[in-house]
Amino acid sequence: MKVLSAQFIRSCLSPEQLPGSAIPEFAIVGRSNVGKSSLINALLKRKGLAKVSRSPGKTQALNLFDVTTDDLTMPRCSIVDLPGYGYAKVSKTIRARWAPMIEGYLANREQLRAVVLLIESRVPREQDGETIAWLTSIGHAPIVVATKADKLKPSERVGAFRSLYDALAIRDCETLIPFSALTGEGRDRLWAALKLRIRT
Repeated sequence: MKVLSAQFIRSCLSPEQLPGSAIPEFAIVGRSNVGKSSLINALLKRKGLAKVSRSPGKTQALNLFDVTTDDLTMPRCSIVDLPGYGYAKVSKTIRARWAPMIEGYLANREQLRAVVLLIESRVPREQDGETIAWLTSIGHAPIVVATKADKLKPSERVGAFRSLYDALAIRDCETLIPFSALTGEGRDRLWAALKLRIRT
């Protein structure tokens, strides 16, 4: 599948600011600094479209990207980048503002077709498992993507992914997609998983 165009549309501080169109949306969620912006740029093959920062907690709004493709099953969609969770240095005031914004969007947005949960391939966290459980409880079966897969040596991969399955209680091997923004590993597989959510 070829991405014909991709552009940043707007930042929204509440779900009410989101567009009212029927275009399907895919949410990108995960811990701060897990690689959300890098994944978006790699997925869309656009350098610098989503701003990559070395400072965790940089994303503080719902950031929308409009995408058109050459695939007739999904000619247009929106990628929604959500603030990262689990970064203690972000002020309590900002975290308190994020919570209802994020939860309201994920629980109530009709246009939302899939939630892509990013976890770091080498470091499963307790909050990742809690997020999977919460998303499942509100009716989302997240597509789990293990980022920075290129940092694993070939001899480490089997053990690392087995640890992720166990730590996060992932039972379906098709649920976990190893991904590398550097090499492009996982890009086609993630697009295929997103397209399946359009058809169901």
